[in-house]
Amino acid sequence: MKEINTLDDFDFQDRTVLLRVDINCPLDQETLRIVNDARIRRVSQTVSELLSRGSKLVILAHQSRQGKWDFISLEQHAERLSRYVGREVRFIDDVIGEKAQNAIRSLRPGEAIMLDNVRTLECETKKLPMEEHAKSELVRTLAPLADYFVCDAFGAAHRSQCSLVGFQAVLPSAAGRLMAKELFTLKGMFDDPKRPSVFIIGGAKFGDAIRMVDSVLLRNKADFVLLTGLVGNAFLRARGVNLGRASESVLAEEFSTENMDAARDALRKHGHHIVLPVDVAVDRGGRQELSVGDLPSEEPAIDIGTRTVDKFGRIIRNAGTTFMSGPAGCYERPGFEIGTKGLMIAMIDGGGRSVIGGGHTVGAAEDFDLVDQFSYVSTAGGALEAFLLGKPLPAVEALKYAYLKHKKDKK
Repeated sequence: MKEINTLDDFDFQDRTVLLRVDINCPLDQETLRIVNDARIRRVSQTVSELLSRGSKLVILAHQSRQGKWDFISLEQHAERLSRYVGREVRFIDDVIGEKAQNAIRSLRPGEAIMLDNVRTLECETKKLPMEEHAKSELVRTLAPLADYFVCDAFGAAHRSQCSLVGFQAVLPSAAGRLMAKELFTLKGMFDDPKRPSVFIIGGAKFGDAIRMVDSVLLRNKADFVLLTGLVGNAFLRARGVNLGRASESVLAEEFSTENMDAARDALRKHGHHIVLPVDVAVDRGGRQELSVGDLPSEEPAIDIGTRTVDKFGRIIRNAGTTFMSGPAGCYERPGFEIGTKGLMIAMIDGGGRSVIGGGHTVGAAEDFDLVDQFSYVSTAGGALEAFLLGKPLPAVEALKYAYLKHKKDKK
C-alpha cells in the first residue's frame, strides 16, 4: 500500500521546490576540502530531474554541526553538485535572511540555488516533534516562498530536525529518488532476506553495535553476525580475552560495565550465531598477525588476521544475503586493508544479495574500486542503523503524514 508521495505525484513546472538532501561529506582536516563526495553524486539524480522538469530549486543541507572542526559552509558542495548535474547550482551564503529570500524569489524555472549550512540555525538542532518544528523560524520563513517540499536525505532521516520534518506539516511533500530507492530496496532485502542472512559489523561504535547484534538476531533478520574492527575487539574482551593495554586504551570509553554486561548477555543469548575473530593484525614496523590465543599484545589490534578473513569468508560466500557496516580495521594504512578488502571480495564472490552501508564502509569500497560490484550501496549510517533496528525514521514518518494530509486536502 502506498504511504508516501514520490516525484511522480506532482507537476513541478514553474514551481518553487525546497529540496532537503544529505551531502555531509568527509573532509581533509588540514585543508577542509571534501575528500569523498559520494553523497553529492547520489543526490544529483533528484536534482537533475527536478531541474529538467522546470522547477525553481532551493537546496537545503548540512555539513557536520556547530563546535566540530568540519563544520563549514556548503560553497564547495554546491561546486561539486554543479559538476554532476551539468548546470550551475549557485551558492547563497545565507539560510533565512534577506539574501536567501531574495535569491529564492528571483529563481527562474530550471535554476537552482544551495543555501548555506542549515545547522548555523539554532532551531535546526533542537529535537522536537514535527508539529513544533513546523513553527520554527526556518519553516515559517521559507515555506511561504515554496510550493513543494522534497526530502532526499535518507542519511539523516533518523533525526527529528526542522529542515527534515517541519516542512511536511505545511507543504505538499514527496520523497526524492534516492530516499525512495533506499526505502524500497532495503525493505525488500531485509523484510524477507534470502537465507542464510549474514551481517558483518565493524567500525568503532561499540554501544551501537551491541544493539544491532541483539536486534537483528532476535528479530530473525540475521542468521549469523560476524564482528570485526574495534567492535570485534570489544566482544573478544567481553568473552574474557586480554587484548593488552594498547588496545584497551583505544576502547576505554566503550568498556563501561553496562556495555560489557550487554555484550556478555548477547554472547550468552545468541551463542554460535555471533562469530568473533580468531586472529588479529598489529603494527610492528609492518603488519604482524597474532592468534587470539597469543594475546595480549603491546601494540593495538588494528585489523583482523588472514585466518579470520578465511573463516568469515567461508560463511559469507555461502550466504544468500550479506550486509556490511563498518570496516574491519584501519584500511587506510598500507598493509592493514587486508581484512576489510578480503571480506568485501567474499561478499561479491558469493553471488548472493550484497549490501554495504555507512560512509566509512562505502569510502573503503571506493578506495578498493569495488563499490559498483555490490547489489546495493547505502551511504547512510545512523539512519540505516535505525532502519535495521526497526525504529521509525522521523523524516519518513513526516512524509507519511504529508501524504495523508495532501490526500485530504485534495478532497
